Amino acid sequence: MASSRSPSLNMLERRLSTSSISSLTEMITNVASSSSILLSEEPAEVVKEEELRHVPMKLDARRYKAPAFAEELLQLFRSLQAPSWTNPDITADKVQIRKVSGSLTNAVFFVSCPTVAHIRIMLLRIYGASSGALISRPKELQTLHILSSRYHFGPRVYGTFENGRLEEYFDSTTLTADEMKDPTVSGWIAARMAELHSVDIELLEGTSPKNRGEGKGWEIGVKRNVQKWVGPARNVLALPNMPEDVRTELDIERFCVEWQRYMHWLSAVEDLNGGSRRVFAHNDAQYGNLLRLAKPKEGLPGHRQIIVVDFEYASPNPAAFDIANHFHEWTANYHSSTPHILDPSKYPTPEERRNFYASYLQHSTFAGHPLITPPGAANEIAKVENQVRAWSPASHGMWAVWGIVQAEEDLRNNVTEPEFDYLGYAICRMGSFRKELQDLGIGHSLE
Repeated sequence: MASSRSPSLNMLERRLSTSSISSLTEMITNVASSSSILLSEEPAEVVKEEELRHVPMKLDARRYKAPAFAEELLQLFRSLQAPSWTNPDITADKVQIRKVSGSLTNAVFFVSCPTVAHIRIMLLRIYGASSGALISRPKELQTLHILSSRYHFGPRVYGTFENGRLEEYFDSTTLTADEMKDPTVSGWIAARMAELHSVDIELLEGTSPKNRGEGKGWEIGVKRNVQKWVGPARNVLALPNMPEDVRTELDIERFCVEWQRYMHWLSAVEDLNGGSRRVFAHNDAQYGNLLRLAKPKEGLPGHRQIIVVDFEYASPNPAAFDIANHFHEWTANYHSSTPHILDPSKYPTPEERRNFYASYLQHSTFAGHPLITPPGAANEIAKVENQVRAWSPASHGMWAVWGIVQAEEDLRNNVTEPEFDYLGYAICRMGSFRKELQDLGIGHSLE
């Protein structure tokens, strides 16, 4: 949900990716970021990656219109040896800086020099002071670097500075909700998801031969996130200005009991029917985090036109969780008057799901080999459908807790008309979580 849930540039838009609705379409083209809240004055965590260039300087996102900011930026680009930006013809007065988003997670800018030929546009990301509350910045950077440099997924990172990083810019447009549902584009998204799910978890998690695998070197992200976020969610719900009816409806203690019952149920189902394959998952495949190249290279496979961005919530997870989470994004409209409300009637139909599964399975590999052959496709499609149904409530539950945590800033600042209604979003996802538990036969009264 958030990329950030992962709100993402596009909305959240609801999670960590959002912008103001009036200008969102333009602002969010080509990038996906996070929820809109002013940056705090508190220092952000310094994040480095061993294989990347790093410059010990900080940028103040609030000063981006000042001439001095352009001077500092040009110095930074040259120190990081950003492609094409060492050209001596570039001067600070020629640098154009366009703000794409300002948020709790990031402030994102497109930086260009249109009056000098052959200068690449750069994407500048300045971290918000509170960006580490829900995600690990060091882990995100490591993941992004490995995925882009070894697997050609996502934007290349050119280097880091004390409170941000410099990334590759794609000449692309962000998918719309309708485009995401087009059968051809949906198949492309499935293919890209399958390719991501085929990368080596152990490489991305940095495990050794002695601590490989689930429960040893890593835990699946949805369980870890809920466990990590429940405490902060309790604190938010305990704030004195939290509406009592909201506190009662969300009922975090009831959720904890329901979540544990659901986890036990999942464990039993997976033991009986075979578990969903553990993969490295994006976990926030909403349309705001999916770009389509404006000018794809000749001969490029169709699905490679889709560029996946915002890996803030990426982690090991069941493949079925990532697919289920994506399907729930079909029900979201982050450009509506109620962007925090999901519409279950928009959930993909059986035919639309089969289209997605067929492409996903066709492009899936495991240990370097195709996951299935055509004769086994029907059985595999049915198997994946059952696994997606089983893991579907987990998406609702995780983002419900996320929404509660995200509401803290607005509550503490007594914001009466927030840009995005995080509590309303949490209520929507919590209600869907509990309904799906009932549908699966896991009621609140279950002992």
